[in-house]
Amino acid sequence: MIARRGFSGRGVRKRLGAGLVAVGLAVAGVQPGPSAAADAPAQGPLTVASYFYIGGRYERVADKTVMVGQMFVQSRRPATVTQPWPVVMVHGISQTGVNFLGTPDGRPGWAQRFVEKGFAVYIVDQVGRGRSGTNPEVYGPYARFSTRALEETYTAQELYDLFPQAKLHTQWPGGPGVQGNAAFDQFFASQVPYLAGAQQTEELVDPALIALLDKIGPAVLVTHGQAGLFGWAVSDARPDLVKAHVAIEPNGPPFFDVRLRGGKDFYEKAGDGRARAYGITRVPLTFDPPVTSPEDLVVMQAKAPAAEGRIRCWLQGEPVRRLPNLARVPAVIVTAEASFRTPVDDCTTAFLAQAGARPDSLKLVDQGLRGNGHMMMLEKNSDQVADALIGWIAARPR
Repeated sequence: MIARRGFSGRGVRKRLGAGLVAVGLAVAGVQPGPSAAADAPAQGPLTVASYFYIGGRYERVADKTVMVGQMFVQSRRPATVTQPWPVVMVHGISQTGVNFLGTPDGRPGWAQRFVEKGFAVYIVDQVGRGRSGTNPEVYGPYARFSTRALEETYTAQELYDLFPQAKLHTQWPGGPGVQGNAAFDQFFASQVPYLAGAQQTEELVDPALIALLDKIGPAVLVTHGQAGLFGWAVSDARPDLVKAHVAIEPNGPPFFDVRLRGGKDFYEKAGDGRARAYGITRVPLTFDPPVTSPEDLVVMQAKAPAAEGRIRCWLQGEPVRRLPNLARVPAVIVTAEASFRTPVDDCTTAFLAQAGARPDSLKLVDQGLRGNGHMMMLEKNSDQVADALIGWIAARPR
């Protein structure tokens, strides 16, 4: 991915302290607005569409008392829940839970598709973003994507050709997703500021998601992009409550960010330090033997890529440490054919396998789903992609 640097958030951590508490702000029986395309009426009976907040606490900031650390959670469920575990959908960087409510060309989104298949669904907005509340006083600086940043890697990569698979992209509604494409304009309108501190984001979102699972019980995590970081951390902290983790093109590759530049040598390592100190997260994970500091993890780069059009992976060197908690959680890494993550996702799979977790790999092209980019939940074949995920989840032991 393109490197984005931020501050550590130490001041925020000091103000927030340890241990966030749930706040009871639930509203039950609220039906989605009929005028919003993203909240189109269900094709079948929908008995509950509600919301609540989790993980907030009151804090004195300057001369006023405010709530900090809270996370917005929207829920939907069918009249009859037929699936054993609810699904928690967690969006990626610059996005909100709107990603799962509908598509920018007006079709029902993944939330509705999963409800129609019998799942209860919970959709979150990351702490400090969207409906969870934006507050620079509390959380510090924010960043935003430009239209160019989204076009070249998310919606119109075929025009920029920064990585080998870019030209294969065909699934954005209405052709390449650039300014003036109606679906792109809707998509860009949905973008929001996100916390500039990458590690701070993990330190805020991880405990809120853990609090959510503690509240609702065992669930399947469906994470997208940046949210893969949270999925690994929550699986590590609550392996008994994460029944499966569907990691859609998770933040990676392990340890370092890469900068895409096109051509034969289409990438380079971005920055001097490790972007993810613990390989797949910036926050500590449970390694065996234990890791007391990131320097305990020896890093080596493979001499060659695993396949043409891939990067050379950074993995653990000897002694290789295992991830016993992640090994307990069934996981799958989902990769599109024409995404900027396509060259790097195999490295995340290899890192986890090396540590004993051994996730499945679900490549959309192997399911006959071609031409997708990173924002597959918004693209023309979004229902078929959702069905592939549902098929994997349904095959897990119950």
